Amino acid sequence: MEINTHPQTQTLGYWAVKAIQKHLEKVISHESDVLKDDDPEELHQMRVGMRRLRSAIVGFAPVLDLPESAEDEKIGKIARRLGKLRDLDVLLETLQNHYYPHLPSSEQEILDKILMSWVKQRHKAFRLVEWVLDHKTYKNLKEDLQNWIKEPCFTPLEKLPINEVLPDLLLPQISELFLHSGWQVGEDQVNPISLETLEEILDKQGKSLHSLRKQVKRVRYQMNLFTDFYSSTYSNYLEDIKAIQECLGDIQDSMVLGEKIAEEIPSKINSKLPTFMSVLAQNRYESWQKWEQLQRQYLKPETRYQFRSELLHPVTETGNRKDEKEEE
Repeated sequence: MEINTHPQTQTLGYWAVKAIQKHLEKVISHESDVLKDDDPEELHQMRVGMRRLRSAIVGFAPVLDLPESAEDEKIGKIARRLGKLRDLDVLLETLQNHYYPHLPSSEQEILDKILMSWVKQRHKAFRLVEWVLDHKTYKNLKEDLQNWIKEPCFTPLEKLPINEVLPDLLLPQISELFLHSGWQVGEDQVNPISLETLEEILDKQGKSLHSLRKQVKRVRYQMNLFTDFYSSTYSNYLEDIKAIQECLGDIQDSMVLGEKIAEEIPSKINSKLPTFMSVLAQNRYESWQKWEQLQRQYLKPETRYQFRSELLHPVTETGNRKDEKEEE
């Protein structure tokens, strides 16, 4: 995308409308296919669009005067409903395609019952999504935001030049990220840690890592709004943020998969599914090794200083960078 140098297109208000319109259109474009329920990817993309819409509203909050129906919490509630169905899709796909084919038949027989249970849960979750997308909360959100885009309302900050206020929009989220306690999880261990030690760490501090992942995701979505205003160095930092999210996401997904199966098999899960539990733990360990490299890099004061410094220096030249591929 080329940045138009016309003064009107360089304002905070202009870019706020542009971001909200883009992500609202993405949400709406997947709605009908989500209701057909033929392809789980449609739900995934709609959920991503909803999250990015929410991120844009939070990121541009200082300049926005939005209708009540577009409040962050209301969008979050819709996104969480979509998320419950998406989580079940991920569980089913991961277990069926990544683990099940490689397990002994004795363990497959046990997992067959679990898969059937999850299919039933998914059916209920889909009915809830149907209800949500037909509810006035979602319909009002769409209609009111579409009307707002046609005639947007702003705070007095509307005319501020976008390149002058970008650091003020981005740095608070980065500060919150760098001050998160999740960075210290396992940091005092002698490397390389054993698989057993990792399991103990995750059992005690896994929630902190999951919380860090959510903050990383918020930073990623917000940074992605402004790639046109920074150099390739900014894009490199954004790629690091994406890699951190993916590593922590793989660890979290593995933990959730194990926990959900444990709910179906409340006792002696390790003896009933020894191969599965072993492979699950090994995959967590491999993801942790990737995370450790990024953790060490971003605990260095010089890395954090350089990251903050990049945010302080937007560029106004024409940019031709493509939008990040819209994944979770």
